[in-house]
Amino acid sequence: MLNEAQQDEATARPAERRAADAVVMEIEQDIVTGRLTNGDTLPPERDLMGRFGISRTVVREAIATLTTRGLLECKPRHRPIVRSPGYDAAFSAVGGVVVHLLKQNNGVKALFDVRIFLEAALVRHAALHARKEDIVALREALAANRAAIDDPVAFDNTDVAFHAVFYAIPGNPIFPAVHRAFVSWLFGHWQSMPRSAEQNLAYHAGHKAIFDAIIDRDPEGAETALKSHLEEAWETVRGTF
Repeated sequence: MLNEAQQDEATARPAERRAADAVVMEIEQDIVTGRLTNGDTLPPERDLMGRFGISRTVVREAIATLTTRGLLECKPRHRPIVRSPGYDAAFSAVGGVVVHLLKQNNGVKALFDVRIFLEAALVRHAALHARKEDIVALREALAANRAAIDDPVAFDNTDVAFHAVFYAIPGNPIFPAVHRAFVSWLFGHWQSMPRSAEQNLAYHAGHKAIFDAIIDRDPEGAETALKSHLEEAWETVRGTF
């Protein structure tokens, strides 16, 4: 049997959830209509309590829901930041779960295999459909990568930029968002990889092999070069576990 206090709490929870749902709907509408724009800070909890006539608990439940949906970004000791609806926000919303999944057995390997599978298709597409401006972008990214051989941080950044071009070529906004998600989820492992100028030269050679196959309009060659490059990278990544 529930005592009186427990019964009151059991009754209050559904009411709080309904109140939080109403707040979520209204703040979502503020974001969609532009009343709250990307990068804005959410009003203080006290202001939200006054606006909606709700408790601090309900405010925090609504904020948690909006964060889960990728519409708010929360950091300790800071007011939540508004994130406009978009694919980046969607992937960011699942980022916390992905981080935990990567800690499972073969979690990073599973994600890396997805990356290989997707990029193999993207380089094949590039070999067949890359336009003049795409080739220019690849050439410039490859040159920047070569110039950064002796700088591990710059090399990592130019490595990311080179691969990003393949995700941009199809013109589908989901692909670049996927790439940015891969980077955010895997970058910690990349940064902990042992790096030397010799290793960077090998990675650059892999990039050049992919580029050369695309210039030759050779989709099979581009896929083979991409897989060889990323499989070599995996052998280094696995040492970070």
